[in-house]
Amino acid sequence: MAVEPRLAADDTGLLDALPIAAAIFTLNKGKLWIEAMNARFIDLAGCHGEPEVFADTFRHFASGEGGAFISAFLASPASARDEIEIADGDGVNRRFLKLKLSPLAASTSGVPRCLLSVVDRTIEVQAEHNLRAEMLRDSLTGLSNRLGFTEAIEQVRESGEGEHAVLVIDMLRFSRINESMGSMAGDELLITFARRLMLALRADDVLARTGGNEFGILVSLQGGVEDALAAAERIRQVVNAPFRLSDMEIRVECAVGVAVMQPDQDSEELFRNAQFAVKQAKLAGRPQVYEPTKATEARRRFSIETELRRALDRDELTLAYQPLINLKTAEVSGFEALARWNHEDRGEISPTEFIPVAEESGLILHLGRWVMDKAAATLAEWDRTAGEKLPLYVGVNLSAIQVARDNVAEVVESALKSSGLSGDRLTLELTESSIVQDPGRAQRVFDALKALGPTVAMDDFGTGYSSLAYLQRLPIDVLKIDKSFVADMMVDPDAVAIVRAILSLAEALGMSTTAEGIETVELATTLATLGCASGQGFYFAKPLEADAALEYWRSRRR
Repeated sequence: MAVEPRLAADDTGLLDALPIAAAIFTLNKGKLWIEAMNARFIDLAGCHGEPEVFADTFRHFASGEGGAFISAFLASPASARDEIEIADGDGVNRRFLKLKLSPLAASTSGVPRCLLSVVDRTIEVQAEHNLRAEMLRDSLTGLSNRLGFTEAIEQVRESGEGEHAVLVIDMLRFSRINESMGSMAGDELLITFARRLMLALRADDVLARTGGNEFGILVSLQGGVEDALAAAERIRQVVNAPFRLSDMEIRVECAVGVAVMQPDQDSEELFRNAQFAVKQAKLAGRPQVYEPTKATEARRRFSIETELRRALDRDELTLAYQPLINLKTAEVSGFEALARWNHEDRGEISPTEFIPVAEESGLILHLGRWVMDKAAATLAEWDRTAGEKLPLYVGVNLSAIQVARDNVAEVVESALKSSGLSGDRLTLELTESSIVQDPGRAQRVFDALKALGPTVAMDDFGTGYSSLAYLQRLPIDVLKIDKSFVADMMVDPDAVAIVRAILSLAEALGMSTTAEGIETVELATTLATLGCASGQGFYFAKPLEADAALEYWRSRRR
């Protein structure tokens, strides 16, 4: 619509008292008229009051969005919008204006009138844009940050143009470099690493720094997931050359995880999938593509962790007791206590599944204390039931996590005190990993345990990496021969040779031996002939409930 200015001196004087740009509009015979305007309005228009120039310069108020906005309000003030924001101009001359309408009394001829006030928000909007740009940018590398990267993914997803994938690159050993050379060297490495990554990109790929030493790349796929793997290979090639920091050359490796964008998948889920693939890449030593089945397994582990914490709080776990048989007399010399979990919904959950979860989450400390107390209490209850001190001991497994983080001697002492047992009624089974992780701490833990009187056994001997020096230095009483060697004895001469070597080593060091995984009478007889002191396995009995275990001891004694 064309604007036909018509100034009224009395209205202009009233408008000049307002602190903002303002004008009075009317709608007459389908045309918008400017009845009056103040000096601020004229300055905002840049027309210096000439009606014809004003009409051309400020036409957007009476045409397009602005004109329709004012016309609709004059036609029906009660139902129309009374406030909008419009953009005027392009490039550096672009302005952002806020328009507000207020109804006025109709003219003497009944023509509707309204007051238009205009606020120039250009500086404010530009400041907001600049602030948002800063929020989306990583200050060190100048790349997009995690938020900016997520928005880029969302824009691509909403466009629906072609297939895309996200690569997450984790720079390995960065913390060690940062700690040894200082944060400035670490920042320099990050900047150089980012520049190297840019060399591996195609024109339409998007690179971002999404974390401390983590980068993300959004790539388009013309040839499916192979394009993403090709990008991962280009990344490997560009970072393969050493990085020079000061007078040192450092070789940097990275783990790359790939997740392909799926329909109806939000940006956060896609990014998490790529991060999950990075964890798999660290284990595999090569780029990995996200696989839902592996993520399902990870979610199950987290679910088991939650359920295990509740089960421990509610005392829903039980102990089973596997007999340890003296291979010379065939009598039961003791029992190994084994944690069991029968979930009300999932059913029986294997220890091979929930024990690693307990170790990873730290719940092994709670679980270990419970097992120790429960096993000692059960043995004391057997004594009371029999009316005598039984010639039995109970074996309890100690995790390497417990040895590293808990006061194991205090745990054992508390269990002995509460049950009234003497220390020689317990056998504490530790794996080689509990020694290798921190030999000095292991020495102190072993010494503290031996002071309480229990037997100390090294479990799964021969499968770890401990040196013979540990056996000589640490107060170990029993070597438990791993079932992987025992199971193959009847078919593999090498397995027999290994078992013979362990038995000879134990004898030379004054240690006893226990064989695990005895499944047949032939294995039991062979081990006894070779001089193994005791054994356990399904040939003798599966793990038993407490009452059944006591009855089993009685039956073997008879």
